[in-house]
Amino acid sequence: QVQLVESGGGLVQAGGSQRLSCAASGRTFSGYTMAWFRQAPGKEREFVAGISWTGGSTVYADSVKGRFAISRDNAKNTLYLYMNNLKPEDTAVYYCAARFQSRVSVASTSYDYWGQGTQVTVSS
Repeated sequence: QVQLVESGGGLVQAGGSQRLSCAASGRTFSGYTMAWFRQAPGKEREFVAGISWTGGSTVYADSVKGRFAISRDNAKNTLYLYMNNLKPEDTAVYYCAARFQSRVSVASTSYDYWGQGTQVTVSS
């Protein structure tokens, strides 16, 4: 079992930056591939970024490529999402997710554990 708790959400102006964190507890964090997903009102949950268990491989959605960066600190059992040049369309609840596989998947159904989510609101 893995427990995930996100933090760092809030209100930010367009063009601003924000960092999300996801603290993990339970089974060995370094054994999990991790990802960030987001869900805006009335829309399906979508993949944002993912990182392999070593941190050596990252995958990004086209909509955030070049603006967002995912990283992990296995010593601190923490996953991060650095968001720059935020846009109003980035407004959503952001979730971290974990799966006990070596590769990043963009499918939400591939992930076994989820956090409760943190709201990010970007004002124009």
